[in-house]
Amino acid sequence: MLLTVLSTDLDSFVWGNSEELRRAGAPDMSYANKVVIITGGSRGIGEGCVRTFVAAGAKVVFCAKGERTGVALAAEVNESGPGEARFIRCDVSQVEEIQKLIETTVSRYGRLDCLVNNAGWHPPLQPIDDFSIQDFRDLLELNLVSIFAACKFALPHLRQTRGNIINMSSLVGSIGQLHASTYVATKGAITALTKALAIDEARHGVRVNSVSPGNVYTPLWQEAIDAAPDPDQCRAQGEAAQLLSRMGTIDEVGKLCLFIAAEADRRRSPHLGWRRARLWRQRPQLERTWQVGSRISSPGAGH
Repeated sequence: MLLTVLSTDLDSFVWGNSEELRRAGAPDMSYANKVVIITGGSRGIGEGCVRTFVAAGAKVVFCAKGERTGVALAAEVNESGPGEARFIRCDVSQVEEIQKLIETTVSRYGRLDCLVNNAGWHPPLQPIDDFSIQDFRDLLELNLVSIFAACKFALPHLRQTRGNIINMSSLVGSIGQLHASTYVATKGAITALTKALAIDEARHGVRVNSVSPGNVYTPLWQEAIDAAPDPDQCRAQGEAAQLLSRMGTIDEVGKLCLFIAAEADRRRSPHLGWRRARLWRQRPQLERTWQVGSRISSPGAGH
């Protein structure tokens, strides 16, 4: 699974995947007692993030529109711990609900350390002729404006803890995708917003990162497979688009997000420097790998 990570350290633009991070010396991460908000957390990549952060000891508040799946996931991960999870129903296309999500979290735990903006949607593939203007406006509200709002409401609290933000973008936001003009536009904007916020918030000690997954097997991908004229061929094409000849997993993306969050917390530690240096030395090889892998074209990269 190929991923690109945009770091707020202006001198380090790190490319890679979970295997490269492991080889670079990334240890098992702990995020014990840190407070994390994850949007769109009841399934897909969001679910992977919830499971990973709870397993690392974090106090996780996650949201989604559907309540039953979220409640069930919270109950499951609370059984295993060592962290804890709380589900709150929230429609991120409604700004007031985002604000309430963040206020409720801070009221309960007294702090906020990490915001993972994962909620989003990939519409069915079709040419621009078949998208209405309102279709585009609605997707902008869901995929982009929701992230802007969550960042805006969370940052006063993140500045106090010198916390971090992780925005879920997509590889197609950089390379494009056939018949996905609206989705690609929102993801490209997420990456651009991340860069701008990273610069603004550096003086507050808040790191802002984006993750751009390739093909990750999620329920949204399965929906695309089921809707395809030839489901087996659709799945095979999605797998073949990856250098490892398989899609990534939600667990892999969750671990990458934890790595970013935990390393951000170690930003004040003298032990961080060698890890950054080793990743930086790997950059030329990782860039070459990325260029080979850029032939991806997926119906749901990133969600």
